[in-house]
Amino acid sequence: MTQTDQHPHVRTALRYHEAVARLAAPEELAEFLHPDMTHSQLPNALFPAGADRDLAETLAASARARTLLTAQSYDVTGAVAAGDRVALEIKWSGTLAAGFGELPAGHVLRAHIAAFLEFRDGRIIAQRNYDCYEPLA
Repeated sequence: MTQTDQHPHVRTALRYHEAVARLAAPEELAEFLHPDMTHSQLPNALFPAGADRDLAETLAASARARTLLTAQSYDVTGAVAAGDRVALEIKWSGTLAAGFGELPAGHVLRAHIAAFLEFRDGRIIAQRNYDCYEPLA
């Protein structure tokens, strides 16, 4: 990282992604998230229609991830902060716990992600993800 990792919101964003990566319990993730938070996942290979979630739906999705993946990693390769906004560039990988479509258990999915976070009161109030998955084969 660069000097931007000294920005308090970047530090929070990095800690949040570290918790997500280790498949932390929803209660732990909730500490990073504002009660009014929204998460938008733009259309991609796994969610062709995209997804819009509130806090409860976001935490439920994180709980589901614990059953779908045996491990995942978020390699944050870049971060930019301006006021209450943070943009992250991330390389993600996740190992399937069970088969998914034609993909067997143990298959490693990979994606290149742009995540845009907005903060209020030191917590994430909005997250927008642009997930570009590598070929699912």
